[in-house]
Amino acid sequence: MNIALLEDEPAQAELITTCLEAASYSCSHFSDGETYLSNVLNNPFDLLILDWNVPGLSGPEVLAKVRASLGTEVPVLFITSRSNEDDIVYALEHGADDYMIKPVKQYELVARIKALLRRISNNTEHQEHQQLDFKPYTFDTQNNVVTKNGETIKLTQKEYLVALALFQAAGQLVSRKKLLLDIWGHSAELQTRTVDTHISRIRTKLELTPKNGWRISSIYHHGYRLERTSTEEN
Repeated sequence: MNIALLEDEPAQAELITTCLEAASYSCSHFSDGETYLSNVLNNPFDLLILDWNVPGLSGPEVLAKVRASLGTEVPVLFITSRSNEDDIVYALEHGADDYMIKPVKQYELVARIKALLRRISNNTEHQEHQQLDFKPYTFDTQNNVVTKNGETIKLTQKEYLVALALFQAAGQLVSRKKLLLDIWGHSAELQTRTVDTHISRIRTKLELTPKNGWRISSIYHHGYRLERTSTEEN
């Protein structure tokens, strides 16, 4: 298992590399954004680890270019000293799969990496083409696209996954905890505000209103329930 690490602090790089190698992962370390990006775009890696503030391209800039070039198949983990919730939300909403705040804890790091790799493996095993119909919405699970009456609705990757989870559990309560675990890998630093923000955007973008036959209800302190507003096929 090959991991690419972007970290400009020698002590932190050594610590993370030692943790990964102790868990039998191969780690390639780079200390600046340009060199890191060049290597990950031209060599196969199973997982990417990014710091935020590094020479040259910053971690978020590298993330944007990685997602634009490689899509969402390669999991990305941020490890940074930036603990502001806005930074955490920004990274996750722009394509990061998980976020850790320094100082790194060895067993937590390895556990999170295993969880990320397991989720990617599970997704790969279930990539057969499916179209799930929830009229007037259709989910293309191979291309991660949702349409309404045949017209594509532009969603971010996380918004798509949240919407799909709600539709697949239509009529049932979906807890914030489950959404955090299934979609974000459940980061202890991540507050529920990011889930609420995604729900709000999904409600607006998909126009989940009685007119279209669907409604999202917020269950205080618990989560959300997506329900049909009539028994008729819309």
